[in-house]
Amino acid sequence: MSKPERRSPETRRSTGIDNSSIFGYDHFHSPAMEAIVDGKPILSDEQPDVANFEGWTALASWGEITSHAEIGLLVTGVGYRNPDLLADMARTVDHISGGRLILGLGAGWYEKDYTTYGYDFGTFGSRFDLFDQSLLRIENRLAALIPPPVRKLPILIGGTGPKRSLPAVARHADIWHAFQGLDAFRRSSARVDELAATFGRNGADIERSTLWENADSADAFREAGVTLFQTELTANDGYELSSLKQVLTWRDNG
Repeated sequence: MSKPERRSPETRRSTGIDNSSIFGYDHFHSPAMEAIVDGKPILSDEQPDVANFEGWTALASWGEITSHAEIGLLVTGVGYRNPDLLADMARTVDHISGGRLILGLGAGWYEKDYTTYGYDFGTFGSRFDLFDQSLLRIENRLAALIPPPVRKLPILIGGTGPKRSLPAVARHADIWHAFQGLDAFRRSSARVDELAATFGRNGADIERSTLWENADSADAFREAGVTLFQTELTANDGYELSSLKQVLTWRDNG
């Protein structure tokens, strides 16, 4: 298997299959949402039981059946996995894939994921306290594992909350995934740079990621520093590929 190095944000701007990433999501039940507003999901009143296959088990199989794209989950909920075990799972999938894993991490937000599997949902504050502790444990465990991951695992953190999410991004993330309007994104991005400096990091080393909307929006976000754009394919729409084709056309003509 090849062992690619982590690409820089500048390299991400080039085209080709090696600039592709495939992400699953880490929900035990599919959330029924009305919309996403300012990066926050608005849930439907009814939340039916729609179970998914477990994300990390599926991700290991993706490592076998793919050969070029980076793979990961957007994002793993640390509230229902022991962080030291999660680090070992990530190391294992990184080896299976030949060094293509992106380790997406989040505090978790969907209550049904917790309660139906017997985990304590807690509060926003308690979930983020656990998230901060887990990030340190994951980093320490990755450094101690023998053999280590194929490469230094890039950590992806999603979120735009100024009090908890952005400081975690600035301290730990190699990739920051945000879903905001352009002006709000620019403000958050500048704040990430400021916070990164307080941790002795260069904010420019943190790759920016957002959701694809259309070509005009992508042009504007690219000017604002985004180099990773993601579109969603779901079973609900029969894995309809038109949005993916639009992204690839934009990417390859850019």
